[in-house]
Amino acid sequence: MRNRMNLGGVVAVLLMTLVFLAGTAIPAAGAETVDLSGVPQLKETSKQRDERMQWWRDAKYGMFVHWGPCSLTGKDLSWSRGGDKPWDIRGVQNTHKMDPVYDNLYKRFDPVKFNADEFVKIAEDAGMKYMVLICKHHDGFSMFDTKLSEYSIAHTPYKKDIIKQFADACHKRGMKLGLYYSTRDWYHPDYLVGDNKKYDAFYRGQVEELLTNYGKVDVMWFDHVGGRDWGKWRFDELFSMMYRLQPHLIVNSRAAAFCGPVSREDRRPTPEILKATRGDFGTPEQSIGAMDLRNDWESCMTLVGGIWSYCPGGRMYSFEQTAGMVVECAAGGGNLLMNVGPMPTGQIEERQVKLLKQVGEWIKPRSEAIYGTRGGPFVKAKWGMSTHRGDTVYLFIKQWEGDKFRFNRLPTKVLEAKKLVGGDLVAVKESGSKTELTLAANKHDPVFTVIELKLEKGTPDGFQLRAN
Repeated sequence: MRNRMNLGGVVAVLLMTLVFLAGTAIPAAGAETVDLSGVPQLKETSKQRDERMQWWRDAKYGMFVHWGPCSLTGKDLSWSRGGDKPWDIRGVQNTHKMDPVYDNLYKRFDPVKFNADEFVKIAEDAGMKYMVLICKHHDGFSMFDTKLSEYSIAHTPYKKDIIKQFADACHKRGMKLGLYYSTRDWYHPDYLVGDNKKYDAFYRGQVEELLTNYGKVDVMWFDHVGGRDWGKWRFDELFSMMYRLQPHLIVNSRAAAFCGPVSREDRRPTPEILKATRGDFGTPEQSIGAMDLRNDWESCMTLVGGIWSYCPGGRMYSFEQTAGMVVECAAGGGNLLMNVGPMPTGQIEERQVKLLKQVGEWIKPRSEAIYGTRGGPFVKAKWGMSTHRGDTVYLFIKQWEGDKFRFNRLPTKVLEAKKLVGGDLVAVKESGSKTELTLAANKHDPVFTVIELKLEKGTPDGFQLRAN
């Protein structure tokens, strides 16, 4: 005869099962409760999220700036450092060996020609609407006057706070401000040592400095953690603090990247922490994100050399490639964050400045087809791509059949078509399942010919249709 389980035992088993299914961690004894009521990812409505994300979705194009003492070598930031990478990538603890050359470059770092206003002006001329500057990369060097470390800009020959100048210039010129911070740190002696409490408190302290001392911050751009152990990090305290200081902050998806897996029951993050650390947008790196009109994303690319920091003589994207990436991200439902790597002097290479300005000049007469639009409705294809706003669709056409372009009919009538640059009217013929546009071949533009379609009524956001 089977043993009968008393009622108390049944209830206990049910409670344990519910906890397991929910994926929540049983809090450690004495663990404090953190107020997460101010974290928008956990409480905001769809309408509130749309309002918070609107400026970012409208912006489409931003500048990433990877910079630090390693610019003196012309090699990649952090990855060219020869020391150990403790607990990183493979989850193996190393000896925390230092790099006597790389780790002392800061003693010679003196970017006396750095002018933050010029940086912002270059971004403006490029057509960029926000900027994200490295505050601390994986090498552990702080480009700001932190009170928590002597491995910082304040202890270089330059001494002045780079981030303060950068933030002030952005605020003065109305440029949206983003700050990059790498939770991963290959220099700090406490990084992922033991229970990681010392380093966890250190990095959250630095983030608090950044969100307290530099005025309004629009984007917090994190870049990975290591150790593959959720129990070593207090992301609840991080997110609670961030939104207490900057209630309208937008955060990328990397605050807890590489932290998993979640197989150990006592190390499982709560569903709230998982949701918060997913942030507000994905970050495909060195590739243009796949078309996704439901989830926000931003491709981060390097303009020169395939590395993130200063690369003298490195191969640079062409004008056509760079302009194409701006359009492809906008048409695919995302943003482009294009990186520059300043020289040791504090200046951006003239060839990069020239290219970015050329792209900005190309964007300007086509700006209404890029900024403030949403991706689609046509799926990207060899012929080109599209954006839309309300009852207007913009076609970026790079392949015509002579003077013709044919596409599958939209679910609403095309009232008028015209070339956006120049205003030439385009003949429209709708027949059966197809729409045909006619524009003389000598009116086609290099890179893309942008055609504005005025529709009888708008297409809903997220609607997709193959052109052919």
